[in-house]
Amino acid sequence: MSNQRNLIIAMLLTGLLLFGWDAGLRYFYPDMGKKPAAVASAAPTPAASAKPTREGGLGSVVDQAIEAKALNADLNAGGRVKVEAPGLSGSINLVGAVVDDLSINRHKQTIDKDSAPVRLFSPAGTPAEHFAQVGWVGQGVATPNGTTVWAAPAGAKLTPQTPVTLSWANTTGQTYTITFSIDDDYMITAKQAVQNASPAPVSVQPFGLIRRTEKTASVDSWNIHSGPFGAYDEAVNFGVNYKDVAEKGQVNPDGKTNWIGFTDIYWMSVLVPEAVPATGDYRSLGNQLFRADLIYQPQVVAPGQTALRSTRLFAGAKESLLLDKYEAQGVTRFSLAIDWGWFRWFEKPIFWLLRSLFKFVGNFGVAIILLTVIVRGIMFPVAQRQFASMAAMKAIQPKMKSLQERYKDDKQKLQEETMKLYKEEGVNPLAGCLPIFLQIPVFFALYKVLMVSIDMRHQPFALWIHDLSAPDPKHILNLFGLLPFDPPSFLAIGVLAVILGITMWLQFKLQPAAPDPAQQQVMGIMPWMMMFIMAPFASGLLVYWITSNLLTIAQQKYLYARHPDLKKNVDKERAVVEAATHKKK
Repeated sequence: MSNQRNLIIAMLLTGLLLFGWDAGLRYFYPDMGKKPAAVASAAPTPAASAKPTREGGLGSVVDQAIEAKALNADLNAGGRVKVEAPGLSGSINLVGAVVDDLSINRHKQTIDKDSAPVRLFSPAGTPAEHFAQVGWVGQGVATPNGTTVWAAPAGAKLTPQTPVTLSWANTTGQTYTITFSIDDDYMITAKQAVQNASPAPVSVQPFGLIRRTEKTASVDSWNIHSGPFGAYDEAVNFGVNYKDVAEKGQVNPDGKTNWIGFTDIYWMSVLVPEAVPATGDYRSLGNQLFRADLIYQPQVVAPGQTALRSTRLFAGAKESLLLDKYEAQGVTRFSLAIDWGWFRWFEKPIFWLLRSLFKFVGNFGVAIILLTVIVRGIMFPVAQRQFASMAAMKAIQPKMKSLQERYKDDKQKLQEETMKLYKEEGVNPLAGCLPIFLQIPVFFALYKVLMVSIDMRHQPFALWIHDLSAPDPKHILNLFGLLPFDPPSFLAIGVLAVILGITMWLQFKLQPAAPDPAQQQVMGIMPWMMMFIMAPFASGLLVYWITSNLLTIAQQKYLYARHPDLKKNVDKERAVVEAATHKKK
């Protein structure tokens, strides 16, 4: 009766976990595996505001339609300097000298061949508002503002080979210029200059800002940050969320600002000051709008003199190698703009090995398989010691039973004698757990790498797996997409998930039986429960786990062949437990 009760409780907990897991995934990862909705061409029906997704961007069809119309009007109105570079394309608005139109050329919105590049910046007033600006605040002197119309050379175009200088002069003798330059990737440099031709000194305070809407933010979860962030006193801070800024109105991080801005999972926009003291803050502007400010100390410009200030704007994809390059060029802790978390010391080597394997074989799925083989190969000596320890534990079972009978009323003495027996026989009772503990950090590191690194985004494997960072798109319950419905995440079982369940079950069949029949039944359910749990995860993780299971099965068969007595004991124990289970039924 007790065993049946335990089994019923286990089944209830399993069901609760499955439904709870689905609810959690839908909360933290809404629209997982779905393509972004296409922009409506007709008048859309208003819908509830969509929750953030991993990709970010506008989730409302209404907002998408308004955005498309607004972009068409704003970007074709004239008064813009084109931006054409290998990494970025777009334009700079001459009204306010605002960088408000940027798309990331190297990354598409979807895996479709004709997909448009990812748009990062959009003009003020559009649903996807996101832009950057540099300027000055003056004391008793006229400075340019958001409505100032700047002058640009005829036919000017910002490219890596052709910087562009914008200029504006007030009526009291001050001339302001901003010289924009861009590299081949995602870094724009804005050099601000104030020339004072008046007979009196003037005081100006340079600043930079990034303004964006939260509507386009990617999902912000417990292990991946999306929102305001920056580096202060050479330490990256992921601790400020949009909600924090909205509640407080303004957040002032402590320390010298090394860089400041906003991040999504795959994209970011940050301002990097030159090597002079600067402070930064985040402000809530209401209506889901936020601003990151970079503020320099005031500059006094004497008559006939020119004051200079330079600020870099990174607006693009969080590519690990590129961030490393910028850090080597002097941008403090830029490589840590990717939210690796506490275990980056382990994740980054795993990522380096995975990237190296990908470079060698040219297929990311194959690289994951090779990584798994390498990891399992490194741990094979540990597995050998595990089996040797298991065999030794079986060999000393008669002595263990004798000790238990002799000291059944003295637990402390029994523990002392047991440890003494282990030492004399050279047995380590924890050796069987070591391979599992070694695999956990590898699995977590790969999980984190697939979650945060854009290097894996849209990487194909084979057949129907076109994006290893996304879940298996072919679900059995809708006949691999033939039926027009999307099953809930805990029922969205794809081929990879089924293979995972089968390999885990085969692995379970090779394991020693649990002493309690009810516990053995629960363990038998675990492979199928894990099939449901893992189905919504990235396909790359399932490829890793399936490969690991297959290698474990082969390894166990090999080691059982070397320890036939242990195999006989395992088979005997399983037969006894199965007989006890059938008897209770």
